[in-house]
Amino acid sequence: MNKQSFLSILAVAVIITSCGNKNDKSAQAGGAPQVKEYKTLTLETKSATLNTDFPASIQGQQNIEIRPRVEGYIDKIYVDEGAVVKAGQPLFKISAPEYEQQVRTATASIKSAQADLSSAKLAVNKVKPLVEKGIISKYDLESAQYTYESALASVAQANAALVNAKTNLGYTTVTSPVNGVVGSIPFRLGSLVSSNTTEPLTTVSSIGNVFAYFAMNEKALLNFSQSGTGTSLEQKIKQLPAVSLLLSDGSTYPEKGRIETVNGLINTETGSVNIRARFPNPKGIIRSGSSTTVRIPNEVKDVILIPQSATFELQDKIFAVTVGKDGKTKNVNIAKLENTAGNYYVVTSGLKAGDQIVLEGVAALKEGTEIKAQNQNQETVYADLK
Repeated sequence: MNKQSFLSILAVAVIITSCGNKNDKSAQAGGAPQVKEYKTLTLETKSATLNTDFPASIQGQQNIEIRPRVEGYIDKIYVDEGAVVKAGQPLFKISAPEYEQQVRTATASIKSAQADLSSAKLAVNKVKPLVEKGIISKYDLESAQYTYESALASVAQANAALVNAKTNLGYTTVTSPVNGVVGSIPFRLGSLVSSNTTEPLTTVSSIGNVFAYFAMNEKALLNFSQSGTGTSLEQKIKQLPAVSLLLSDGSTYPEKGRIETVNGLINTETGSVNIRARFPNPKGIIRSGSSTTVRIPNEVKDVILIPQSATFELQDKIFAVTVGKDGKTKNVNIAKLENTAGNYYVVTSGLKAGDQIVLEGVAALKEGTEIKAQNQNQETVYADLK
């Protein structure tokens, strides 16, 4: 074979190979599109706890204003603001020398009255045998007895005056009426105070139990009234589960509380009703005036729960994507409860047990797209469900 023939054969081979590659690429481009895999879930009914949160303010079981009952100058302040005190513990000492003088005067009056009583008794004892012997008239005996009874009343009056004086003197030491926490103290040593002073010496908040006050709108109250067991609102309140308290740092208060009262009047301006829940506060962690959140749980059973990430919104509607037996997707408009179970929606319509939904990438998935379903385990999908 000469050189010219060899080059001709080589050129023909290159052309054939090039055409073959183009045909292969054209076949690939014109072939069936590749089906993508998506994580899916076959729905089953579940049980969950729905939580509703309400902003709340804390008040002590008792907020008692401490006021002086006598006039005088503040001589001592035994406590500081924020101190935890017990019932009967001294808070203030008021300097009022006149009450000490009244005690001394009353004590002296008692001694004087007792002396008069003794003298009157001797007179009766002296006159009585003389009357019996007819030496003197009965009138003298009656007079002596009246004098004795008058002296006896004077002793009783002097004793009452001493008790009153000691009571007033006791008022110079101001004590706490309950176990609680001391509020602000606007007065200082040397301040003149009296029972007519406008501002109290301080406030003691009893915090053995605290009340959380919050508001519920009319719609939520209606739902609450229609649900639960019992024929009356009072019975429904007693059947309510224990409620939780979320502190300002986001942590959950360890003690559970109970809803005790629901105000009978709806505020016409806000359309809400005030509710009170009581929480035990044995360690005094919660203080009156704190801002917290009351969380009310609601147990739901045999409902359809889907992850929020498996939905998308379009024109104020929420959609999930189902997969049919043919492997093609379909957008389904769903309705849900306002309350969520963590990161899950409670579906009330649009889906049922046995439906297969797409778990991720639903917003970009066109309706009617054929996909390869990769069904996920129930425990994996609902791992963080409480």
